[in-house]
Amino acid sequence: MNILVINSGSSSIKYRILDVADGTVLTGGSLERIGEPESRLIHHWQDPAGGRQETTRRAPVADHAQAFEMIVTVMRESGASAQFAPDAIGHRVVHGGERFRAPTLIDAEVVEALRTMCALAPLHNPPNLTGIEVCLAQFPQVPQVAVFDTAFHQTLPAKAFRYAVPDAWYQGHHVRRYGFHGTSHAWVARQAAAWLQQSPESLRLITLHLGNGASAAAIEAGRCIDTSMGFTPLEGLMMGTRSGDIDPAILVYLNRETGIDLEDLDYQLNQESGLKGICGVNDMREAQRLAANGDERARLAIDMYCYRIRKYIGAYYAVLGHLDALVFTAGIGENSPAIRGQSCAGLERFGIRIDDARNAQAAAGVFEIQAKDAPVRVLVVPTNEELEIARQTHACLMLRHQGAKP
Repeated sequence: MNILVINSGSSSIKYRILDVADGTVLTGGSLERIGEPESRLIHHWQDPAGGRQETTRRAPVADHAQAFEMIVTVMRESGASAQFAPDAIGHRVVHGGERFRAPTLIDAEVVEALRTMCALAPLHNPPNLTGIEVCLAQFPQVPQVAVFDTAFHQTLPAKAFRYAVPDAWYQGHHVRRYGFHGTSHAWVARQAAAWLQQSPESLRLITLHLGNGASAAAIEAGRCIDTSMGFTPLEGLMMGTRSGDIDPAILVYLNRETGIDLEDLDYQLNQESGLKGICGVNDMREAQRLAANGDERARLAIDMYCYRIRKYIGAYYAVLGHLDALVFTAGIGENSPAIRGQSCAGLERFGIRIDDARNAQAAAGVFEIQAKDAPVRVLVVPTNEELEIARQTHACLMLRHQGAKP
């Protein structure tokens, strides 16, 4: 089965058609800088001989509807849409609220429900919804499934997802911890279990998704029981441009003392904080380069970043009571031995000990970096959110075919 996976972001669209049986990417691409003077579409596909072909288009793209029109046009011109016609479409949707706890077949009722959830994720859900609406119009006969970043975290117990705020905030406005990066955490947890040759139900894991956005999850018996991101993706670990955990009274203080309004506070916490707020750059590679050249602010930013990770590892170890494996994934987690090593430093009494030589290796696929006699396995597992979405889409449709409700 060929499944088209759509990841429609605030200013970009990523898409892939995958053969769900073996995970092969048949065609795909990305359109960036939507709404800017010049947008760029990079599209690639397999030719009949199995070679890779690629084309680039540059043109003003005003909005997501126009962006999808360009993508569909380029796919048709390249022959990819005919050669790899999708049997189903899986959409990444950031926020599913409390209603959507699993991949869901999209119909008019689901679209209207998603529209009401745009207030929960105003930067993410509206473009996700636009992608769904455009694809429903372009591919009306193709079944389409929404796969939610929040769904994997719907197994959190109330003691973990509730905030200690007035009950009316939860009952009337759904203020609670939702968690994000769920498709990534779900994927790497299963990959870790396969690598360890154990069933997910037998394991207690801490997974660390470390990219420009970053989150941690405590996973017991294949179910998430706590996660660092909260009502929005702002809470938790320090990130590229997001602050992570702060005292909420800071916002009240700044508003009272400086007159800064809530919209500006929201922008600064999400776009001007994290690594960027401390050392001026949001790319960890650049921060490491600056630190190596003696930049004290960059060194402080890295120290803060790893310190926050270490605190969450300790907290989730306490939540789980025992740890079988610690898992690093995403851009920084997969590619920065220094961040992995510094994040685990001082955790030897928890059974977490890193072997510097194993940590420094450049390896494809899953590999281990713990010392040989360490009781806790430490894994680096490449994430694959597109394939996870494709497989969840396929599973949803199989349940429907069998007459079950996902």
